[in-house]
Amino acid sequence: MRVGAFAKQHATPLVAAILAAATVFVGLWEDGHGRLLGVPHPPFIGAWNPEVTAWMLLAVPCFVAGVALVNPLLRLKALPFAAALLALTLVLRLVLFAARLGTDYDRALEVLPRGEGKNEYLPTLAALDYGPRFFLDRFAELVPALPVHSAGHPPGLVLTMHYLGLDTGPKLAAFCILVGALSAPLTYVLARRLFEERTARIAGVLAAFAPAMLHFGATSADAVFLTLGLLAAIPLLSGRVVLGALVLAVVTMFAWSLLAVGAWATILLLTRDGFKPALKLAVACGIALVATQAALAAATGWDPIGTFHATHDVYTVGIASRRPYWFWLFGSPTAFFLILGAPIAWLAVARLAQRGPEAIAIFSVILVASVAGFTKAETERIWLFLVPFVCLAAAPLVKRPTLLVGALAVQAVVYELLFDTLW
Repeated sequence: MRVGAFAKQHATPLVAAILAAATVFVGLWEDGHGRLLGVPHPPFIGAWNPEVTAWMLLAVPCFVAGVALVNPLLRLKALPFAAALLALTLVLRLVLFAARLGTDYDRALEVLPRGEGKNEYLPTLAALDYGPRFFLDRFAELVPALPVHSAGHPPGLVLTMHYLGLDTGPKLAAFCILVGALSAPLTYVLARRLFEERTARIAGVLAAFAPAMLHFGATSADAVFLTLGLLAAIPLLSGRVVLGALVLAVVTMFAWSLLAVGAWATILLLTRDGFKPALKLAVACGIALVATQAALAAATGWDPIGTFHATHDVYTVGIASRRPYWFWLFGSPTAFFLILGAPIAWLAVARLAQRGPEAIAIFSVILVASVAGFTKAETERIWLFLVPFVCLAAAPLVKRPTLLVGALAVQAVVYELLFDTLW
């Protein structure tokens, strides 16, 4: 019986691991034989470039201390636990970045002769010279002329930067770091809507140590989108459907992809509570989205349909169009799951085999995203907002949190020092 139970529990994750290994092998084989798949080392966006600074002398003790503190953290009361989780998340993200690149936190955001900054959000601020209303009114027409990241998203972040005065690399980096770090305690808050207290706390700890959230959580705008997605998910699963739907409609103005948060919540309710609660939530999200877009269009001239088509055209002529669908159908989820944390991914797949509602919900969303093929590659960053939902799926199966978190810490440090992830 023990052998049979063990095989039943681990068969599905083992099959998934074999498929992931095969995908990595095929990607590297194809790349090594001159068939370009659109990233440096397919299916991963990280480029091989070992680098280390003296900050490593601080980073290693911080990660060791963080792992050692896991069990004491889990015994704290709710509010101190959330505060400690926020502090831990901030420290780990900052020291891991510094261990490779020093304290140049705005490296990927500042507009420099070389680097990613020219494709980011700061250059877009010039388009606001005639004011936010003009910017919204003409956004669909401006999209083809905007930097890649701004062209691929609604204008919410750029407007936020304008109103908050985030007009330099250091200011924007600080904003991304602080807002992004809220994701770990917010994952804990969301998990309390699904699980008993200890499992909810483990979900928060997993979010703090998940390698993808460490690699891309310091200074990428996707860390901001991650936190915004959680702000929508919490009321959606707290019975405050109208509030959650309105929040979702607002945060969608930062990233179209955040609509998947509504889909995740709907599937979870459908699996756990049945058809009527899921339908109620889906209808509320749809009405809130349409009403918000219509109100903004009436007030400013904002054209959501034109913007969507313009964004689609940007993707069509961009590098994504040269990435073959046949590979990225498997490559996108493989890169996402492996970089978010292989141990977390293993447990999440095992939870899917148990038909846990939270696992069915997140794997359904990822399946649709993979098959749709709109996002091919770079999913370690672009799908970052989905990482907490994978942590929720894995949390119920965590038996020895310190051991698991230790493995995540090792993966995060090793990958960060060997590969350049830009952010």
